[in-house]
Amino acid sequence: MTPLRSRKIQIPELVSPAGDWSSLASAVMSGADAVYFGVKGLNMRLQSANFDLLELPAVMDTLHSAGRKGYLAINVIIYQNELDKLRKILSRARSAGVDAVILWDMAALSLAKEMGLTVHLSTQASVSNAEALAKYAKLGVKRAVLARECSLRDIKSIIRTLKERDIDCSVETFVHGAMCVSVSGRCHLSHQAFGRSANRGDCLQPCRREFMIKDMSGECEYVLGEGYVLSPRDLCALDLLDRLIRAGVKAFKIEGRARPPEYVKVVTSVYRKALDAFSEGRLDSGMKGELLGELNNTFNRGFSSGFYLGIPESSGALSERIYEKIFAGDVVKYYKKISVAEVRIKGCPIGNGDTLLVSGKKTPAFYFTAEEMEIEHKKISLAEKGITVAIKMPFPVRAGDKVFLWRSPV
Repeated sequence: MTPLRSRKIQIPELVSPAGDWSSLASAVMSGADAVYFGVKGLNMRLQSANFDLLELPAVMDTLHSAGRKGYLAINVIIYQNELDKLRKILSRARSAGVDAVILWDMAALSLAKEMGLTVHLSTQASVSNAEALAKYAKLGVKRAVLARECSLRDIKSIIRTLKERDIDCSVETFVHGAMCVSVSGRCHLSHQAFGRSANRGDCLQPCRREFMIKDMSGECEYVLGEGYVLSPRDLCALDLLDRLIRAGVKAFKIEGRARPPEYVKVVTSVYRKALDAFSEGRLDSGMKGELLGELNNTFNRGFSSGFYLGIPESSGALSERIYEKIFAGDVVKYYKKISVAEVRIKGCPIGNGDTLLVSGKKTPAFYFTAEEMEIEHKKISLAEKGITVAIKMPFPVRAGDKVFLWRSPV
C-alpha cells in the first residue's frame, strides 16, 4: 500500500469531550488533538460537572502545554436576559486563549466575531448542504459540524463544492457516541415532562425509559421498549473512518461530555489508533475488528453507522453490559518513591487479581490489576470494607481519587 504521506491526505483532527478535569486529562493522555468542553451555565451538557468560568485559563494552559487545542462549547439557545452573561463568557474565552468557540445562536456568533474569536458552527445549526455552509462562512464560520442526518455521499458533495468555490470553511463530523432520536437538541419531551429543556443541555432522556401505554377504553395495554421508548443505537463510524478521511473531513468529533473519564480514555484511544494506522497504511478489516472489540468494553446502546450509509436501523435495544464499575474506596495518600497508595475501602472489597479503575478530579482514568496489597507491611489477599490498605500502583494518583472494581456482571 502506498504510504499516506505521498498521497498528501490530511489526517483529521481528533476532537474529544471533557465534562471535568479527569476526562480532560484522559483525553489528552489518550491522543486527542483537541478537547471540547463547557462552562457552567451555557452549554449543551448542563448535567456534566463542567468547568467554572474562572478555570478557563487553567484549562487552556493545560491543553496548550500538552500541545493540544481547546474548544469552548456555547451551543445552546441564548435568551434575551442572558446576553450580558454571554458577553462575559466570550470575553473570558478570548483572554484565556480558547482556540475556538462552538456555537449556533446568531447572537453568540455575532459577539464572538466582534471579539475576534474563531467560530466553529455546532451541529445544532443543522447544516446539511453547501449553500447553507457558504452563508455561514460569509459570517465568519471557519468550521462547521454537519447535521448528523448527512450521508457519506452528502458529505463528499458538500466538501467538493466548498473546494470548487474556494470557500474558507472546513467540515467536522461526529464519529462516535449517543444519538438523539429527535433533531439533535430540538426535542421538547423532557421540557414538557420535567421542565428540563434539551435545548438548554438539560435533557433527562425520558425517551430512553420504559412506558406503559393503555388505550382509552381500558381494553388493552402495552409496555414499550426494554429500557427505552425511542432510543437509537450509538453512533460508531469506525468501519467508515477511511472513507470519511478520503472524503476530506477535517475533524472527527467524539460525543460524550456527560460520560465518565474511562469512557473518554477508551474511545479516544481507539480512534487515535485507527487514525495512526490509516496514516501508516495499516487500517484493515482485521484491525477494525480488534478496535471494535475495545469499544464494546465501554457503555453503549448497540452500535450503528448513523445516517452515513442511509436511514439507520430502527432497533434501539440496549446492548448487554460486559462490565460493572463498582465503587471500592478513596485514595488517602500516595507515596511517590515506592509507587504505593493507601486506599480506604468504603464500598466493595478488593482482592488480589482484581481489575481496578482509578480516576480523580485531575487524575486520568487508569486501569490496573491489584497484585500487591499490604496492611502494616503484611501481605493480604483481600481488603474488606472499613480498612485502609496499601496498594502498589503503576501510575501516580492523588489523595481523594476514587477507586473502583471493574468486573464482568455476576
